[in-house]
Amino acid sequence: MRVEDFALVGVVILAAIAARAVILFGLLPFLTMLTLSPAVERPYRVAILWGGLRGAVTLALALAVTESFRVPDGIQRVVGILATGFTLFTLIVQGTTLRWVIARLGLDRLSPIDEALSRQVVAVALQTVREDVARTTENYELSHDTVRSEAKRFGERLDAAVKAAEESADILDRDRITLGLIALAGHERDTILARVRERTISARMAEQVLTVADRLIEGTRSGGRSGYQRAARRSVAYGRAFRAAMRLHSRLGLSEPLARMTADRFELLLSHRLILRDLGSFINGRIRRIHGRRVADLLRELLTRRIEMVETSLDGLRLQYPGYAEKLERRFIRRTALRLEEREYTAMREDGLIGAEVYTALMQDLDARRAAAEDRPRLDIALQRVELVRQFPVFADLDETALKRLGRVLKTRYINAGEVIFAKESTAKSVFFIASGAVELETAGQTWRLGRGEMFGQMSILMNKARRAEARALVPSTLLVLDEARFRRLLKRSTALQDAVRASAHKRGIEPDELFST
Repeated sequence: MRVEDFALVGVVILAAIAARAVILFGLLPFLTMLTLSPAVERPYRVAILWGGLRGAVTLALALAVTESFRVPDGIQRVVGILATGFTLFTLIVQGTTLRWVIARLGLDRLSPIDEALSRQVVAVALQTVREDVARTTENYELSHDTVRSEAKRFGERLDAAVKAAEESADILDRDRITLGLIALAGHERDTILARVRERTISARMAEQVLTVADRLIEGTRSGGRSGYQRAARRSVAYGRAFRAAMRLHSRLGLSEPLARMTADRFELLLSHRLILRDLGSFINGRIRRIHGRRVADLLRELLTRRIEMVETSLDGLRLQYPGYAEKLERRFIRRTALRLEEREYTAMREDGLIGAEVYTALMQDLDARRAAAEDRPRLDIALQRVELVRQFPVFADLDETALKRLGRVLKTRYINAGEVIFAKESTAKSVFFIASGAVELETAGQTWRLGRGEMFGQMSILMNKARRAEARALVPSTLLVLDEARFRRLLKRSTALQDAVRASAHKRGIEPDELFST
């Protein structure tokens, strides 16, 4: 090799490092800002910058060039030298110094928080071990002197662990909450996997439920408690795909995508409810012993809010499809019964109570019944509007014919939490009825909260004015929408609707006579 060859190899090395630096310190933070990539701490990026360069691919490509007869000999020589030199640099220089770089960056040591937490975990674990060992030795009636000697020895180790935990740096409550939420989300993921193995959660829904758990973990790592809450709200929100399916159904009459996604949402929410109700014992046990009562109470409150969000979303679906939730719950009960039945057969087989032939015959019969139970019932997307409309007090005096006619003209609208339904000064064209969820109206510094069965948006129509209030959903909600012309016709013949309008006007300080005179 000539001197200029060494110079060219140096240029290649610097160019490769510079290109990786642009990706790690330019593009990656930009992607993190757009929430398209998790945050990567600077020490880790420095380690990747130095230790992430490998020349294997470079060498393979270079060999392809040197073997090609279409490439001139001079170029083949230069490419071979540069690729070989670059590969040797990554192996000899970077490979041998990577451990030193990691040590200098402190990546081979626990952070102060993790160090303090690990000492606390050891102390809690040893306390549990001492209790279990005491019960075990009592059951086996071991020698009293031996038990006392070992208990003393173990007690010394436990005292040292407790002392080390007390002397370690205190962990802030904020960090404890983050660590507790990460542990809770991780336990949620483990519980999901266990339920999938038990076939309590169907294989069809496994990926979606696991995705939610992964988002909770990543959200908590990057944003702490607020990141966990954002991921939790996203898990029950109506996504873009669902809205697109709703538009296909309402505008083009294509109901299959909406039926499939609604059935998936039903099953997903039921799976969430099943998993979330199992997490309370984990908080009361491990989380409380490691992080204390205050953190455990806060995590229990966050878990309760998640359960309420799931229940609210499920209630909305039950109102629209009264029988479908019952079918899914029956399916869950049958699958649970099959799982327990399988467990009993397996236990009897292991205990030698039944032979291999009997066990095989029983399992074949069970598998056939399980295959039938795995089939998800079909969802009829044609909303049972008459039953839904009949539940509204404002439509109580309508006869069956009028209810059916009203059910055909009402349109369904799905709203996510925080979404604006209509803004101030917008033109009033429709009246809204809350089938499920909750809505907040805000005007002139005053707010009103409305719930299931109530209506809003009628005042501006009856007064022939632009909207004076802003309407925003507090939780994922389902609304029924009636256009202005049909609302006016309905108002003329429905006494119950007139009474509801008058009551709403009195609540807002509006004279009812002004509404009915226009």
